[in-house]
Amino acid sequence: MKRKANLAYLDKFGAWTKKYGVKMVGAWSVPNEHLNLLVIEAPSLEAFQKISMEPEAMAVGAGETYEVKLALGIQEIVKMLRQTK
Repeated sequence: MKRKANLAYLDKFGAWTKKYGVKMVGAWSVPNEHLNLLVIEAPSLEAFQKISMEPEAMAVGAGETYEVKLALGIQEIVKMLRQTK
C-alpha cells in the first residue's frame, strides 16, 4: 500500500508544482534510514502547504513525521543585513 501511495504522489507532484508556483530544486533519499530530503523553492509557505494538503500527499504523510525548514538565499540575507541598524 505504501508503494502505491508513493507512486500516486510522485505521479501528481509535477502538476502540483505548476498549480501552486513551486519549484523542485532537488531531491535525495537515504533509503536505509527512510529519509527524504527535498529542496523546494516556493513563493510562500502557504503554497508549499497546499501541496501537502493534496489527498495523495496526505496519504503518503499518514503516520510519518516531517520537518520543514524555511531558508533564505544569501542575497536576501545580505539585503536584510544592510537594512538592519
